[in-house]
Amino acid sequence: MTKRIPTNPPAQQYVDGRLGGASDGSSYQILNPATGQEIGRAPDSTAADVDAAIAAARRAFDETDWPTNLEFRLRALRQLHQALVERGEDLRALTTAEAGAPVLFTAGPHFDIPVQSLQWMVDLAERYDWEIDLGVGVTMGIRSRRTVRREPVGVVAAITPWNFPNQINLAKIGPALAAGNTVVLKPAPDTPWLAAELGRLAVEYTDIPPGVFNVVTPNSNKVGALLTTDPRVDLVSFTGATNTGRAIAAAVAPTLKKVFLELGGKSAAIVLDDADLTAAVGACAFAVSVHAGQGCALTTRLVVPRQRYDEAVEIAAATMASLGAKDPADPGTICGPVISRVQRDRIKAYLDLSAEEGGRFATGGKIPEQEGDLAGGFWIEPTVIAGLDNAARVAQEEIFGPVLTVIPHDGDDDAVRIANESPYGLSGSVDSVDLERAKAVAARIRSGTVGVNGGLWFGADAPFGGYKQSGIGREMGVAGFEEYLEIKTVAEPA
Repeated sequence: MTKRIPTNPPAQQYVDGRLGGASDGSSYQILNPATGQEIGRAPDSTAADVDAAIAAARRAFDETDWPTNLEFRLRALRQLHQALVERGEDLRALTTAEAGAPVLFTAGPHFDIPVQSLQWMVDLAERYDWEIDLGVGVTMGIRSRRTVRREPVGVVAAITPWNFPNQINLAKIGPALAAGNTVVLKPAPDTPWLAAELGRLAVEYTDIPPGVFNVVTPNSNKVGALLTTDPRVDLVSFTGATNTGRAIAAAVAPTLKKVFLELGGKSAAIVLDDADLTAAVGACAFAVSVHAGQGCALTTRLVVPRQRYDEAVEIAAATMASLGAKDPADPGTICGPVISRVQRDRIKAYLDLSAEEGGRFATGGKIPEQEGDLAGGFWIEPTVIAGLDNAARVAQEEIFGPVLTVIPHDGDDDAVRIANESPYGLSGSVDSVDLERAKAVAARIRSGTVGVNGGLWFGADAPFGGYKQSGIGREMGVAGFEEYLEIKTVAEPA
């Protein structure tokens, strides 16, 4: 049996420089999604704990030199980066155990790349132009020299999901802290341990002052929502479901907080009629299977030429059937479990709906049987749905599982129409042997990222975010850093 017990210390909340349990001593289970078994417990942070974390962050921003001492910030964050590197082996194992992330991908987007991205963000803060001289201007005969300054926003509430916890935790706290803000991080209750480890590393390995960085782990959405309404919080940075994003936007409105929202997606992979069908379809089917399809930017709609529809379905089905749903601790696994029983049942309900709507399963469609410890895990077979058009609910709504819906198109214009007939606009892809043709189609897709002929947009320096109901703002890159800054224009006599 694969060893699944993490070696990391127990999960603790981190408030005002101190590690500990919830103020009332309550806790909740942390489950391994591959087995359904408890692997630890997390503090069920109370309203008083969240209040204390906000108060600490407010005090640290208002009363310490963290917002103004760039050299100190850079040193402290480089200490955090080094701690993540040194503790990498344990944190990778914890990522597989807590999030169900295939161990293969902890060498990429589930751990190593996010850690490298933290270093990139700190280096950006070091070379960033914090002041820009606009020169002398004359207004109503008065000569003034104008300077544009960038300053931290203040207290940031970072609210993160369970699908890529390391990547999204670090993509928020990295730029927020490097910009000079103080932070309260609230992870999803399904993956609290990895966030708690950031607090432990901060207190044990860095010079980050008390209150600058805090981690609370409430199981209650009501308690977590206090971060969105408290007037002491200046910015809410949220990644998660679109419905929750709407609720957060409404909650911050009375205090007019800044808000960053990275929300859902239902992205389209367009295969043009001259593309290498085997390569393009196989790549899309593989991507949708990665981490059991639990990625907001995955291209879960495969849009293929109508005359080659059956062939495309066959290729996609063969690819996904060959991958299967397997133990994430196995180095060869691509598709592991989904995060929870609730999520598994939600996906299964969508699969049942697709059959009711007239779709058919070219492969998958069921909860697979597993043996041993894995029998208690949360599994869904990689699934290809055929026979539906873009109006079907499974083509319009985010399923967040290893489910690919194949849709026929009747030429470039029709393919663009299908891609854009969605409430979302997060990502997409286009494949053609003619690069210029593919780029022309990509330019017409209303989404925040697009891959052309296999190009990968993901990287620390590349802004990520969406159009329409896929969110507001950008994460990563210079644009992501600037989400955590205010702009001040200062004028003096010239």
